[in-house]
Amino acid sequence: MCRAAFVLFLALLFTSCQHSEGAKNTHKRRSNSQSKQTQFTEQHQRSLDTNLLDVQALNPQIQIELKYTGSDNFLGEKLYSKITKAYLQHDVAQRLSRVQEALEQKFPGYKLLIYDALRPVTVQQKMWTALDSLPPIERAKFVSNPKNLSLHNMGAAIDLTIANAKGTPLDMGAGFDDIRQIAYPIYEDSFLRTGALSLEQVANRKLLRTLMQDQGFRQLPTEWWHYNACSREEAKKKYKVYQTEAQIFQNQ
Repeated sequence: MCRAAFVLFLALLFTSCQHSEGAKNTHKRRSNSQSKQTQFTEQHQRSLDTNLLDVQALNPQIQIELKYTGSDNFLGEKLYSKITKAYLQHDVAQRLSRVQEALEQKFPGYKLLIYDALRPVTVQQKMWTALDSLPPIERAKFVSNPKNLSLHNMGAAIDLTIANAKGTPLDMGAGFDDIRQIAYPIYEDSFLRTGALSLEQVANRKLLRTLMQDQGFRQLPTEWWHYNACSREEAKKKYKVYQTEAQIFQNQ
């Protein structure tokens, strides 16, 4: 009995050691992966074009959930290989920071949640091509023609929403990248009358709209989440156009 108990003890000890070693290796691999990601991000931050600013470096209260860094978007695929942060022109980022400050004063704990900011023209082209089943006039309601450029291509447009104190996005009655008319701000009153949109959903949209408009942002009439910092003509005069992701990180 004693010998059997001793053998059992050794077996348990061996299993425990293996489990411990495996846990250490898993933690080490995870730490190495996180370290590489941190180094990757820091390298990009150092090489970021001087015209641009990482929004969270200016105001850490602003949250990001960049939809095109993964597959949670209308294309169902990852579109960015280098972009991991929300980048905007300096003056645009500063205005957005003031929006966050106003939101915090009105609703403590609430935060802006960015879905997309600077977007290179190459990605714009992919989006445009993906909707080629629509006539160009209809397509332009959802994605700007790359030939005409989007303010996203200059770091002068933001796709965003508001998250409550628990981090949950407010209910806007339609999701991000929803191409149905229920996502159109211009049809809110109509959908409110039919009951397709609730008073709360419209109020949430109006909260975001009021805050953004107070800082001079202009909402796209077909997307509740999209705001331009200025007109396309003004942006073309003031800001650099980023054709590729590489151009965003060229300040070596």
